[in-house]
Amino acid sequence: MNGTARGDGRARPTGSPRAVAVVYGGPSAEHDVSVVSGSAIAAALAGGGHPVSQFYVDLAGDWWLLPADHRRGGRPPADYDDPAALGAAGPFGAGEAAAGIAGARPQPVVFIALHGPFGEDGTIQAILEVAGLAYTGAGVAASAIGMDKPLFKRFARHAGLPVLDWVEVARDTWDADRGAVLADLERLAAAVPGGRLIAKPACLGSSVGMGIAHLPSERASIVEGALAHDARAIVEPCLDHPRELEVGILGNPATGITVVGPGEVIPGHEFYDYTDKYAAGSAARTVAVAEVAPAVATEVRRIGAAAFALIGAAGFARVDFLLDRTTDAVVLNEINTIPGFTPISLFPKMADAAGLPFAELCSRIVDLGAAARDARPARRLVPGDLPR
Repeated sequence: MNGTARGDGRARPTGSPRAVAVVYGGPSAEHDVSVVSGSAIAAALAGGGHPVSQFYVDLAGDWWLLPADHRRGGRPPADYDDPAALGAAGPFGAGEAAAGIAGARPQPVVFIALHGPFGEDGTIQAILEVAGLAYTGAGVAASAIGMDKPLFKRFARHAGLPVLDWVEVARDTWDADRGAVLADLERLAAAVPGGRLIAKPACLGSSVGMGIAHLPSERASIVEGALAHDARAIVEPCLDHPRELEVGILGNPATGITVVGPGEVIPGHEFYDYTDKYAAGSAARTVAVAEVAPAVATEVRRIGAAAFALIGAAGFARVDFLLDRTTDAVVLNEINTIPGFTPISLFPKMADAAGLPFAELCSRIVDLGAAARDARPARRLVPGDLPR
């Protein structure tokens, strides 16, 4: 049989598109964004000739297999609250679903389109590793580091990458002695012109739970808002209307990476909050090619590639920056190991501007996921291998 070698010992006919299982939804506050991203990815891959199966993960963490011909079309994400009404089979547990995907022939590459906890924090990556499946994007450790904002900032600062100062607030510490926490925030604010602070959940994206404190009296409320979505919050200086730049990373460390962008987010609100990102009629804009000085573009690409390598990411990621409008000083904000693929998402727009249209981008990410799995040792131990 003519084919290309695969890490699982089976062959795929030469030139044929890979089978893909797209997983979206998930038990996080970014559930609806994931539905939009994942359904768009599935439609693009199917349109490109890939055999595609779609798994919807509900808010309880149960998995559902959507009909083979399912397309979201104009459905709002809320329609997925009742997957059975969409003709989905299930519910299945995560392990059961992963085993089913692993048993399919040809075995699909899993395209993880889950945003937030469970999808970006290494949880689903570990489930798929156990099942022996190829999947897109970063592995377990890189996903966990990238998702955890305070942890990522510690890594970045130790590596000499420019990040803002911060205070990490645990819910139990806040409940036990909020006066001490507020004193820490006062010290942080003292070094910030205007004293403004911004709080975020430590392990969440899409600007969920974010808030700005312009006055000392507002600091408790932004901490409470972030802790409503996570057991930890991170509080940082809020710069005075910085430019928000992003770069996209595509590739695997062993075979090289490509950096696209920078693009720019132009918020319609004080910052790029959830409503600004996703509500109909938002005044926010994303620009695939930012108008910045060549030195700034070079610097954000360099730092973006360094951040990607620092956490051991793979496949694709988006790296976000803040740019001081007066000094052109660049600050690394965060890394997103599963960036959005919605109509306003900047990652696919930057790739398209660099000559890689949406469907080709999705297909390339699938190939990178397969290559990452194939590069891992496939050898299984036998008793004679043990140091007995």
